[in-house]
Amino acid sequence: MINDLKKDGFHISLWQLTYFTPKNKFFPEIIDKNLNIKNSKGEMPYEDAVLDFSNTNTVKWYQDKLAGLLKMGVGAIKVDFGEAAPLEGMYASGRGGWYEHNLYPLRYNKAVADITKQTTGDNIIWARSAWAGSQRYPLHWGGDAANTDIGMESELRGGLSFGLSGFSFWSHDIGGFVVSSPEDLYRRWLPMGFLSSHSRAHGAPPKEPWLYNKSFVKAFRESAEMKYKLMPYVYAQAKNCTEKGLPMVRALFIEFPNDPGAWLVDDQYLFGSDILVAPMMQSGTGRQVYLPGGSWIDYQSGKTYSAGWNRIETGEIPCVILIRDGAVIPLAKLAQSTDKIDWMNIELKVYGNQSTAKGLVCLPSDNKLVEVTVVKKGMGYQVDKGLISGVNYQVK
Repeated sequence: MINDLKKDGFHISLWQLTYFTPKNKFFPEIIDKNLNIKNSKGEMPYEDAVLDFSNTNTVKWYQDKLAGLLKMGVGAIKVDFGEAAPLEGMYASGRGGWYEHNLYPLRYNKAVADITKQTTGDNIIWARSAWAGSQRYPLHWGGDAANTDIGMESELRGGLSFGLSGFSFWSHDIGGFVVSSPEDLYRRWLPMGFLSSHSRAHGAPPKEPWLYNKSFVKAFRESAEMKYKLMPYVYAQAKNCTEKGLPMVRALFIEFPNDPGAWLVDDQYLFGSDILVAPMMQSGTGRQVYLPGGSWIDYQSGKTYSAGWNRIETGEIPCVILIRDGAVIPLAKLAQSTDKIDWMNIELKVYGNQSTAKGLVCLPSDNKLVEVTVVKKGMGYQVDKGLISGVNYQVK
């Protein structure tokens, strides 16, 4: 089944955690081999056995278990929990819980990322907890968000803070996690979820769009297809983030540090350097949006807005999405999966009416970041710099 799914472009992520209940089949082995955390009395701090990642034997045992799954064709491991390392524990490192507690998710992230890279060549996990240094082991998601407007706002604020902590990649459960997502909230959350580096719809059922209605399936498809078309932009911006230590979901003041207003906005973000996203945090057809810098062009309507506060209506996609004036956004034709994207034919969409416009392109085949410059010629544009051998650019 795994191989059949991979042929169709699906990569499986498996959920697990490092707390083993007494009924777990590995519980006796963990206790017998002293792979778990103990307290000062040599007893378990919790009823569950918690793996001690400061113990090299534990790391080896755990990685061997995961390697078997990865060799079967599993694409990534969901690195859940990790924030509850016992404070009263005495760890194999010789340190107590107050020292090891915050290190636990870092050790946990590293153990999974290392064996994944060793087995599959991909340095990717799907982790909940993190600590300083975990940015080396992408990626992380925002945990179990509430299925409310406030939950949506809080999730974005957490993501912006995460990005300011040195993490390039972050995701979240589209629509929230705890209970079934209200349809209106789920619809408004979709574009924010797809305009993140990684996207996932996960949580209390129903979560599949077809279990709502045809109209919602259409809305889900519109946001998903938007991201697939934007994949050349997403890929190039992701590469730029890894080179410069920037977050994909970016607080406005990172790009506009001298704009006082940009420092006060926490319900909008920049997706990469050239796309500004203002999610609909409440029901409605539009919202007030703060625009830093110069002019911005509406991705859906093509209307131009000036810097400062603007009341902007949403389009078919329930979100305000704007492109920086003078930006070149690389686009691809819609494909069924990312491995079927035609990277040899890229549309360069020019926004605004500048004499010169710039953007970034990066091909998965060589992972070299190229700055593309287009110049105005008559009624159109032509590529001045950034031509890539074998790639056919269509400038529009």
